[in-house]
Amino acid sequence: MRKFQEGPIEGVIIKDLTKYDDHRGWLTEIFRKDEIEPDMMPAMAYVSLTHSGIARGPHEHRDQADLFAFTGPGTFKVYLWDNREDSPTYNNKHVFLAGEEKRTVYVPPGVVHAYKVVSDVEGVVINLPNRLFAGEGKKEPVDEIRWEEEEMKDSPFKLD
Repeated sequence: MRKFQEGPIEGVIIKDLTKYDDHRGWLTEIFRKDEIEPDMMPAMAYVSLTHSGIARGPHEHRDQADLFAFTGPGTFKVYLWDNREDSPTYNNKHVFLAGEEKRTVYVPPGVVHAYKVVSDVEGVVINLPNRLFAGEGKKEPVDEIRWEEEEMKDSPFKLD
């Protein structure tokens, strides 16, 4: 079984978000095109809700990069594994909390990722990937290696 060491992962960007509160509620900017590299520019956006105690992933993309926005409610444990053999941080694993902590996480292609809701409150995630799901008109193969599938049970990418 492959061993991972805890540490940062080359190309992953974790950014704390600023929350602006007033009498109406709150607002936070997820991304600005003047703060993002052109190859990271989103091609689409979606929002998902994950129930307490449930995990999504681990999976990775060959070409797609994900820009996740964790804004709460709920707290997620986020898992990242550098699976890129040509990366200086190959075999690094990075685990951290996001959600109520208000963070964006840029995950480059080849970095295996997963998250699990660890709070009693369900969690909402917004994703702004740089590629269209299943390509233009949803006519292309999906760019995903799903390490959580049954045939991948011997995967080195385990959530604790």
